[in-house]
Amino acid sequence: MLEKLRFDIIKIMIKETIQIGNPNIRKKSKKVSKTDISSKKIKTVISDLVDSMRHNELVGISAPQINKNIKIFATEIRQTKNRKPADMDELRVFINPEINFFSKETYNDYEGCGSVANANLFGLVKRSKSVIIKALDLNGKVFELKATGLLARVIQHEYDHLDGILFTDRVTDTKSYMSGSEYRKMMSK
Repeated sequence: MLEKLRFDIIKIMIKETIQIGNPNIRKKSKKVSKTDISSKKIKTVISDLVDSMRHNELVGISAPQINKNIKIFATEIRQTKNRKPADMDELRVFINPEINFFSKETYNDYEGCGSVANANLFGLVKRSKSVIIKALDLNGKVFELKATGLLARVIQHEYDHLDGILFTDRVTDTKSYMSGSEYRKMMSK
């Protein structure tokens, strides 16, 4: 009985990731008011984001993906069989983010998304190699972060979600689409 209770508690915190085709994934998100940042409602959204991101083995997730139309996203680049320790980054929460700088230097790389075929579709997307982002933290304090490489890519991807943009809108070559299983085979070589 205790094991079932634990599963039910965990299940409550993990939100279903809404999928492409749901009109809510295309809506522009609203700013979180400074007074709401410390509210139970916003703390719950952040907790749900982190739990859902980890459960679905994603490296980032935005509030619109769990059907919350507010400007919040989380990132956490953890080691997996396809991700090297050099790419890892700690858990970060971005509230009302603004990207103030996109490097002119760009590169194409594969992206997937928890809201596009449950992260089982990948395609090449051109992104800036580095960005500078300004946001509020969990306590409502302003911070600025310069990100490069994979973290910069994840930030740009999640930031797009806040404007209703999906990675499929930015794919540079539709012939680059591949299934999640083919992507993982490619990454393991």
